[in-house]
Amino acid sequence: MVLRGEIQDLKKIAKNIESREVKHNSCSSELSIVCKSQRKDPTIFLEESSENGMDYITLHYNGVQVTRDITYKNSILRYASILIAMFSIGILILTYLYSKLLSHDVRRPLNTLNRYLENISEKALNQIPKENLPEDLHLLADTINSLINRIDVFMGTQKELFIGASHELKTPLAVIKLKNQVLLMRKRTSEEYIEALKLTNLKVDEMNKVVSDVLNIGRQEGAQFESPIEKDVIKLLTVQGNDFTLLAKSQGKKLIVSLKPEKYIASIQKTLLHQIIQNFLQNALKFTPKGKKIELKSYINLDNYLTIEVIDEGVGIDETQDIFAPFNRTGDKSGVGLGLFLAKGGADSMGAKISVKNRNDGIDGTVASLELKNKLICIIGNS
Repeated sequence: MVLRGEIQDLKKIAKNIESREVKHNSCSSELSIVCKSQRKDPTIFLEESSENGMDYITLHYNGVQVTRDITYKNSILRYASILIAMFSIGILILTYLYSKLLSHDVRRPLNTLNRYLENISEKALNQIPKENLPEDLHLLADTINSLINRIDVFMGTQKELFIGASHELKTPLAVIKLKNQVLLMRKRTSEEYIEALKLTNLKVDEMNKVVSDVLNIGRQEGAQFESPIEKDVIKLLTVQGNDFTLLAKSQGKKLIVSLKPEKYIASIQKTLLHQIIQNFLQNALKFTPKGKKIELKSYINLDNYLTIEVIDEGVGIDETQDIFAPFNRTGDKSGVGLGLFLAKGGADSMGAKISVKNRNDGIDGTVASLELKNKLICIIGNS
């Protein structure tokens, strides 16, 4: 094992001896110098050797031979190499033990969190307590608890929906059965049978409406998985506005369409947006008296989002009630009460904000609004 500094030192000694033209041999406890002849040998090379447990290094330089005992230095280097190797092995062992200890400390709160999650079922949607979790996992626990709340609300809504649908179907069925039982008690006139059949058809229409709305809920849940696509929202609203303008005119009402900006390209779920605006317009037509007007408008709000509003001149709403609850009817018009429930579900799926409130400009009626928070691609025109 030869160090570069050792070689340079021997070369320096050899050059000094060559320049002084040393013609005799000299030696010391560590260094031996031999001048082989006065004729300079151009050969230069290095040689290592061992003898009687001793290590030597010899430099042959232009006829000068310089030998040095490097036994002590080699032994020091060997001991240093052993110590470095032992130290490295020790560091590796300590690193491994520390990583095992650290991974155990990390896994312990995760295992606790996993046990809580395993114990959660659809019958017991309990919140995850944060007392036994480290502070670093509190944010994760809050997120999971928020998801549990959403699932709990969704399941509660579904149960309420099924109970309401069953009740809505049960009532007309009971009326039909009772009417038929009365008819069978004695012979009736043709007019009475015709009246009973008309009542039956009316109740069948009511049940069909309930079934259709429940099917719409299923379709909407399917539309929630529809991939967002880039569409001009203003163009979609214009098409719906034109369709309902004709419908409003046929009912003796007026629909005013005022859409800004000229174009609003965004990544949206087209089916959900169509269902929500259609529900707004249908409700506005239903509750607006003949000779009154409805307005479909859009604009860019202060948060740079597109807001869509349908403003009517109807009877207004009771703002103390949850108008988005299933089977919640407003006013004296017929209906199942699932329209706004569907609209709210669609808005939540789109990440949009929906609201229905009474007008505050001194005119009776409501303002149904939808604030889109979808990925904006392009705005064209004045807002």
